[in-house]
Amino acid sequence: MTLKYQQEFLSNVELECQSLIEQHWEDIALNKDAIKLNPDWEAYHSLEESGGLKVFTARESGLLVGYFVVIVGYHLHYKDHLFASNDIIYLHKDYRKGFAGIKLIKFAEACLKEDGVSVLTINTKLHMPFGKLLQRLKFKPIEETYSKYLGG
Repeated sequence: MTLKYQQEFLSNVELECQSLIEQHWEDIALNKDAIKLNPDWEAYHSLEESGGLKVFTARESGLLVGYFVVIVGYHLHYKDHLFASNDIIYLHKDYRKGFAGIKLIKFAEACLKEDGVSVLTINTKLHMPFGKLLQRLKFKPIEETYSKYLGG
């Protein structure tokens, strides 16, 4: 299996990534009975047009098998530095063994560094963690986030 990693425009991958997004939601989403998957594609496109969204992909023979999407911007606390925070990261289950995830993250890191990003943050779900992989890549755990469904 030879994967190709690249940076792409959302408009080029939006339709193609639908089934992966649904698999991703099935794998990790909480409160599925109350909160249905419904991406705001218009907001994503607007963010990309302003330079605030970067999409990195993993493909095998042209087939999309993974993605890593980050939101890029200046931090309110550190206006001299660009920060990139992951929005979503996903690899099809058939590609999770080996180095595919590591290579996707390293590829994105290199592109983001070239774009002047100072800090990349990646969050993981506690019920589907990959923190050990991130620590192997020299990421450090920095905070915990708590969530509570309030209804609505």
